[in-house]
Amino acid sequence: MLEFMDYVQAAFHAQSRWNVDNSYASLNTTAHNLLDFHIPQGVRLHVSSLSSPSFASSYTLASTGLVDGSLSFLYSSLGLDIPSQSGEVRLSHLVRGYRHLYELQKPDELHWNELWQHGKRIDRKDALLYGRMYLPTSTLEAMYLRRVSPTSLLRLNLVSDADLPNGGSMLALLRNDHAKYSTEYLYSTDSALLGIRGLYNFGYDPRYPNQAPSSRPPAHPWDHRNGRLSAGAEAYFSPLNKSGGVSCGLRFATLPIHTGFPYTMTLTLNPLMGNLSSTYSVEAGKDLSLCSRFDFNVYSYESDVVVGMELWQRKRQAPDTAWAHEMIRPEWKKVDEDINGVLKAKMDNHGRVGMLWECRAKELLVSLGAAFELARRERMLGSVGLEVSYST
Repeated sequence: MLEFMDYVQAAFHAQSRWNVDNSYASLNTTAHNLLDFHIPQGVRLHVSSLSSPSFASSYTLASTGLVDGSLSFLYSSLGLDIPSQSGEVRLSHLVRGYRHLYELQKPDELHWNELWQHGKRIDRKDALLYGRMYLPTSTLEAMYLRRVSPTSLLRLNLVSDADLPNGGSMLALLRNDHAKYSTEYLYSTDSALLGIRGLYNFGYDPRYPNQAPSSRPPAHPWDHRNGRLSAGAEAYFSPLNKSGGVSCGLRFATLPIHTGFPYTMTLTLNPLMGNLSSTYSVEAGKDLSLCSRFDFNVYSYESDVVVGMELWQRKRQAPDTAWAHEMIRPEWKKVDEDINGVLKAKMDNHGRVGMLWECRAKELLVSLGAAFELARRERMLGSVGLEVSYST
């Protein structure tokens, strides 16, 4: 389940019209959500507040052998009109599951965001500032987001910790989204790492709407109107360590016009390390999603297989309202407020099992998880954790 500050950050992206799915970094988002979900350890309590549309705060207290916690604050120049009370926030906005892709939108023209008064520009670029202090280590973490232009987003992440070289590090990331393609440039003070990423979407180009595809129904499942094929790559290099790496990947995901079950397939390759990874995710029903991932190393011939599922539980519908849900488009079904909770489970070929139940209990949001290792018969239970969140 998303922490409150991550929920606010997602709202900032949505209200500033930034497409988080159109980047190489998000190529495997669906499989990551279904197979790499966070399992709590120990007991953790979150208390958060959105005191105004521009200011939020959050406090965390945890016990995992030691009592620790954190204090965090967030400011957004863009007023965020979102539900903030934990009893009102939709679980579908907090639980990350199968990720639907939608039709690409034409980027805003640069002059559309300009506001003039008496011959002077008075508009401001949307920005978000976030800070967090961990206790008792006093580690500081900060993030700065700024919409440089309708097609660009600047992100700075900073960490201050006495245990790190030079007392801390900074990561700068500039993202450019032109709908048809996107690019990312990054620099990290840790080892002076330089990197570049890119993603290209085949088929329809929203920058030229006059060339939009015909409204005729798709002839076959692989028709570009049924889904979107994307290809991307990344490269990074550290001049200090004289080391680097590259990777490339493909993704095909169905779009809302697809009449069958929504599904997503990805294939990624790291040629230097010899790693090959393929995933297949499908929304088998309005409340059930399935996912599998196969990893293989061409040098060592080692392989890993992980399968997972996500099952949503809904409240019973009243007879006079049940008909309305039949008319909801498939990609909208999980935004209803009749969701009680969601169960996630995964298992790999080494006998490692993870289970997570996330739900709403009165005004509280609850995450309860456990990890098992079936191969260790003397101690199968690995860890158990509970997280409770409350926000106003």
